[in-house]
Amino acid sequence: MLATPWLLLSLAIPALDFHMTFSCPNENQCQKALLSDNDIFLPCNSSGAQWYFFFLQDKASWSNKVSRVSNIEIIPGTGILIRDPAPSQTGFYHCQDTNGIQVVQYEIDFQDASTLHITHRGLGQKPLQNETLSLGGTELIFTHWEPWQDCNRCGEPGERKRLGYCYIKEPLQEPMPCWLYLGNLKMWSSRMRPEMQVEACQVPCKYPVDFITFDNYEIREDLGSVWLTCPRGSIYRPILWEVNDIPLTWQSQLSNQVLSSILEPTNGGRQLQVFQPAIYKCFVKQELMARFNPRPFPDVPETLQQEEAGPQLESREARKGKARSVLKGLKLMLLVGIFLGLLGLLLKLCHPSQHKRSDQVLLVK
Repeated sequence: MLATPWLLLSLAIPALDFHMTFSCPNENQCQKALLSDNDIFLPCNSSGAQWYFFFLQDKASWSNKVSRVSNIEIIPGTGILIRDPAPSQTGFYHCQDTNGIQVVQYEIDFQDASTLHITHRGLGQKPLQNETLSLGGTELIFTHWEPWQDCNRCGEPGERKRLGYCYIKEPLQEPMPCWLYLGNLKMWSSRMRPEMQVEACQVPCKYPVDFITFDNYEIREDLGSVWLTCPRGSIYRPILWEVNDIPLTWQSQLSNQVLSSILEPTNGGRQLQVFQPAIYKCFVKQELMARFNPRPFPDVPETLQQEEAGPQLESREARKGKARSVLKGLKLMLLVGIFLGLLGLLLKLCHPSQHKRSDQVLLVK
């Protein structure tokens, strides 16, 4: 990918605007279920703030060594950015000011995006049903649905999605995200996973068109495909891909149609796997973000092929020359042999007649 378009894009759009931001509404402590493998920004507006974290699966104590976690970046005075969070990073994220006073604490359940259950209303597919947890028999496992996101297309039929997270509820208690509830308890069932539901929609257009073109992607012959990433795209935002102005839909993909492009489910279609050259466009919140024009991987130039094949051709020609020489020698030997054989036969035939004539002469005498 060219560096220049990304540089222009980063100047035009604030860096944190690429990522979903989650904050506690009017509180300094809150719980939230999110999806793994999707970047998230946790704000803490405090100069000189100190961050501490506690991962439930580690069974360890609080740690302030956030900088040692490779996918967590501290933005001074602003918050932390967690890139591609893992389910194992489910736990507590605590921010305090220079006086040691808590500013905010996030209790985050990063639910495994690789187990995402996707359904489409237009195909009659149903979300997961409620189940009872096997611990005590009174805990209910259900899906807590987020609001519907905006339609991913305007002026024409499009799609919209909503995310659902695994929650557990005890009688007379507030429900909790599943792995915050379970803590370090090791258990799993096919019901305990996040969901994404999609449905058709259509809304009028109201956004201007402004985008950047990327045209240096190549579909390598050895790989057969290339991944395209939509700038500012996120599973938490409406995304639309078009191929030669034809929209790609979850309905087509979920109905097992043969497609030349595949939306990546774990990030809500932020990435697209393509297998053939075409004009690909991606939209975020109905705004055209980027245009991609991947090319087939170019063949090796003919002159280069000739140069690389030169020594092999010379060796092959030398072997052919030797073979021809041997063949000519064999032919010559065969002809000589035939000639000598015929000559011997001729002499043999001629010798008996001369002997008879000489006997006749003797008898006459």
